[in-house]
Amino acid sequence: MDYKTFTSESVCAGHPDKICDQISDAILDAAISEDKKSRVGVESMATIDKLIIAGEITCKGKIAYKTIAKRVIKELGYTKAEYNFSDKSEIEVLVHHQSMDISRGVDLDGAGDQGMMFGYAVDETAEFMPMPIMLSHRLAENLDKLKTAKGLYYLRPDGKSEVKIRYEKNRPVEVEKVVIAVPSDPEIDQEQIHDDLYLKLVVPTLAGFGFEIEKSNLTVNGTGKWEIGGPASDTGLTGRKIIVDSYGGMARIGGGALSGKDPSKVDRSGAYAARFLAKNIVAHKLAKRCEVQLAYVIGKEKPLTTEVETFGTEKVSMKAINDFAFNKLLNLSVKGIIEGLDLRKPMYEKTARYGHFGRNEFSWEKIVK
Repeated sequence: MDYKTFTSESVCAGHPDKICDQISDAILDAAISEDKKSRVGVESMATIDKLIIAGEITCKGKIAYKTIAKRVIKELGYTKAEYNFSDKSEIEVLVHHQSMDISRGVDLDGAGDQGMMFGYAVDETAEFMPMPIMLSHRLAENLDKLKTAKGLYYLRPDGKSEVKIRYEKNRPVEVEKVVIAVPSDPEIDQEQIHDDLYLKLVVPTLAGFGFEIEKSNLTVNGTGKWEIGGPASDTGLTGRKIIVDSYGGMARIGGGALSGKDPSKVDRSGAYAARFLAKNIVAHKLAKRCEVQLAYVIGKEKPLTTEVETFGTEKVSMKAINDFAFNKLLNLSVKGIIEGLDLRKPMYEKTARYGHFGRNEFSWEKIVK
């Protein structure tokens, strides 16, 4: 881990893939509201004037799939016919029950799938997250906040951010480059967009992290112009932004997406548990950088693998770190994670934008005493 520079990206809430993540997680929230033990594996695909919802859901209550999707699409600002995707677009629902072969294992508190998950933490930000992804998330979030009548009214729902950070001795010391991509109304000059975003977005956001950048080091819309964004120009899919959702590429990932899955699926709950362990190891100053790996077998309750990597930054013995992580922090059975992190409640839609980690509102971000 001796990068000279590192670059990460994030996306706005109205990005096509994030539209799908949020719809899938809004459906999950609805299912859990009806039945806490709902089994949900739901995917969405958004394209020009059409949304498809597909997957496996077992729930005792009824779910208003189309109503939920239309509400999310509308809240994200897709309300104009000229976007060629809106809350008036066609919605097709293709959902069936969870496979009996899977459910018989989950009924016994086993994992809903096999796989490995990684959690990561580092002491370079207050959130114990890598600086490049935290800055990228904050830029994307603040860019969305500017898309109002009192902000930059001409900006449209889609958008992306990217930040290049220079490191010295594994510490972030300078923002070398910021890239913003955002669609806008056609009559607005690109030079005006560049100036507005520099002054109203980039300068205040970077200042919040103690950085500054010259305007010449900001790139806005690399092709020179962007008018039509959203699913009309780029098909969206649930689960395609797993690097944005996690650590911006600075940590390994298991490969399983997070959104649209109930907590019996360890792709999600295991990733949250691994982050919880890694963050607490770093927050308690047992190491400056930490990565935790977990792995599970479908239908089995306890993890196949539990490993900690501290990259030579540990302040105590690895025996002490392993004892703290795996014997004192959290029961790593599937049931133990779900109960210990209180995962059977409707909260998932808000995880599906600006990253699942580094946000103290979620239980897996709690620092134990």
